[in-house]
Amino acid sequence: MEFLTENIVLIVIAFASGAMLVWPLILRRSAGPSLDTLGATRMINDSHAVVLDIRETAEFAAGHLPNAKNIPVAELGKRVAELPANKPVLVCCASGARAGRAASVLRDAGREQVFTLSGGIQAWRQAGLPVVK
Repeated sequence: MEFLTENIVLIVIAFASGAMLVWPLILRRSAGPSLDTLGATRMINDSHAVVLDIRETAEFAAGHLPNAKNIPVAELGKRVAELPANKPVLVCCASGARAGRAASVLRDAGREQVFTLSGGIQAWRQAGLPVVK
């Protein structure tokens, strides 16, 4: 017991560090499946997936995937009906961080085929894939 009281600060730091390491894993699982740029390209071409860009309008205007539909993540819950129900949805954002939250919103609205673009628009550009302005 004396060990715990003398080292409580170190114990708290160890637990906090562990939680910070596990948190990204938890977020990835709640986001559902993600696709790299090759997988995303295949899904867009083969399954005619809807590309949903959830960035703000100004970010979208600066460059986005071809044929992408822009619905900012803050408006997504109200505008889910704008997406076709019978097609898979590929959710993308700048780096992949916001896409997981949007994918959860879509799944909660009853969508089953929801995927996120791993690495977001940054990964898309790094792969040398086309961006429309």
